[in-house]
Amino acid sequence: MPDNVQGPDCAVLRADCASCFGLCCVALTLTRSADFAIDKDAGEPCGNLQEDFRCGIHTELRTRGFPGCTVYDCFGAGQRVSRETFDGQDWRGAPRTARQMFQVFPVMRQLHELLWYLTEALSLEAARPLHGEIRRTLEETERLTRVPADAFSDLDVAGHRDTVAELLLRTSQLVRATAPRRKKRDRRGADLMGARLKDADLRGADLRGAYLIAADLTGADLRLADLIGADFRDADLSGADLTGSLFLTQAQLNAAKGDAATKLPPSLRRPAHWGR
Repeated sequence: MPDNVQGPDCAVLRADCASCFGLCCVALTLTRSADFAIDKDAGEPCGNLQEDFRCGIHTELRTRGFPGCTVYDCFGAGQRVSRETFDGQDWRGAPRTARQMFQVFPVMRQLHELLWYLTEALSLEAARPLHGEIRRTLEETERLTRVPADAFSDLDVAGHRDTVAELLLRTSQLVRATAPRRKKRDRRGADLMGARLKDADLRGADLRGAYLIAADLTGADLRLADLIGADFRDADLSGADLTGSLFLTQAQLNAAKGDAATKLPPSLRRPAHWGR
């Protein structure tokens, strides 16, 4: 994939918290851990959620024990549910909508994540033989996001995810085939926690679902590497080259460490907590 290929950069697939009714702060379950300072049941508003649906400690989440909140990304599902599926009726002003809204949100989030991946796949020149199939699957996914609220519980999202996953795998194989091949690079699902991969040449590697927690990837070359589902929590990406990597998300970057020398795809943002 050429370095200048643009991945997904659609506003509807980016979280806009100002247009959401704080759904991730209410609909999801939180478990007290290193990521969250509290226990909270699904449907129970977080104590930090204000009346205007904004977080009262947004700028202090990491220091106040909520780093997990800074990693989470709804892919724009929050504002989609708030403004479109429920036509701007919030769960406080219209309590009758609350239960259904909280059930729809995680389903919409899954569909928006698939839209992110499919939109990127459609931008990849090496995957041109699959573009027709990718486009049809993207359109079907978008159709599912527009069903009425009471129809979300009937959607076979798991089955649809399997269909998309198989298509993305074939896309990955086509794109990675254009990368230099010096040795076996299939590390799918590999346990690479704490691995020393400084300056590693990982171009075209299959790292789907790999555990890279706290791995040293400083200066690593990850161009054309398939990173879908890879766990980058506390991985050091300082100076790494991620341009042209496949299926990388903002949430993965937010969970990692990096610096000003880390090269990113144009569709993703440098996390605020990274070194400069």
